[in-house]
Amino acid sequence: MELRQVRYFIAVAEELHFGRAAERLHIVQPTVSQQIQRLERELGLKLFDRTTRTVTLTAAGHAFLTYAHALLQAERSANEAMAAFRAEQESTLRVGTTTGLGLRLDAVLTALTERAPQLVVELVSAPQAVRLQQVRDGELDAAFVRGTDLAPHTGDADHSPGLELLPLWDDALVAALPAGHPLASQPNVALSDLADLPLRIAPRDANPLLVDTVIDACHAAGVEPVMGAAFTTDQDTLAAIATGRPSWTVYYASQAEIQPAPRISFRPFASPAPAVRTYLAVRPDPPSRRLAALLDACNSLPPSSSTSPSTSSSTSSSAECVTRSPAAT
Repeated sequence: MELRQVRYFIAVAEELHFGRAAERLHIVQPTVSQQIQRLERELGLKLFDRTTRTVTLTAAGHAFLTYAHALLQAERSANEAMAAFRAEQESTLRVGTTTGLGLRLDAVLTALTERAPQLVVELVSAPQAVRLQQVRDGELDAAFVRGTDLAPHTGDADHSPGLELLPLWDDALVAALPAGHPLASQPNVALSDLADLPLRIAPRDANPLLVDTVIDACHAAGVEPVMGAAFTTDQDTLAAIATGRPSWTVYYASQAEIQPAPRISFRPFASPAPAVRTYLAVRPDPPSRRLAALLDACNSLPPSSSTSPSTSSSTSSSAECVTRSPAAT
């Protein structure tokens, strides 16, 4: 049974005339007659008594008319529900996030609100590999991801097949030190100055990108870092650094700007400072309007950010925001 046959049946039942029903449906009369006959064959019942002058509903036709109206009402309800669902999808932007975005994320969302105030933004937190796969699968419109090894290199295979990675900015790292430590009074610290202090950092399997970036930067500075207790939570680790034996850890500068830690001093590293590139992962399809608004918002960020961390003993970070024009393909 086809819904068009149900529509033809209702038109004939209400007009009680095949010609007028065809005019109402904007089709030719033979088509109406053929489809009604097919419907009757499928049901195994006559729905109309026809003479050369009159068309009347049979008992079966009267019974079927109630169900025919219900079928078309169900179709209308389904279409309305799907239209509402489609409208909700078109007005909802799902974005995967990563830790440490700090004020950068707020700046992107503020710019996005200015450009597309009708959008509802859903932020999704998940491991980086999961975020990338969710973008490939269309579950996320885009995702912020970090890593110097994400983008394909010339002559190499694509490290993220099925995705386009748009470079946004380089996130500088800063050192987190006890506020009373002598290094905390310096405008910046060299990695060599930290050689004798234990480094509290996450286990490599928990955050390989950050650990490798810090260790590689130490080695480049001719330093073999002294590994201290593992980084656990912001609260516990910073409290231990502030009150225990002198030690240090690293934060993304954009995260340090909003990290409450009154007994901690965040200091930028002396040049060359370790940094990690942030990308926006998107599918290589023509962007939807909501995604185009996000790309425009990301591209609108100023080329640098120097907001000072609001901790009592902190100085401003030297994080540089490197924005490039995203290729909205």
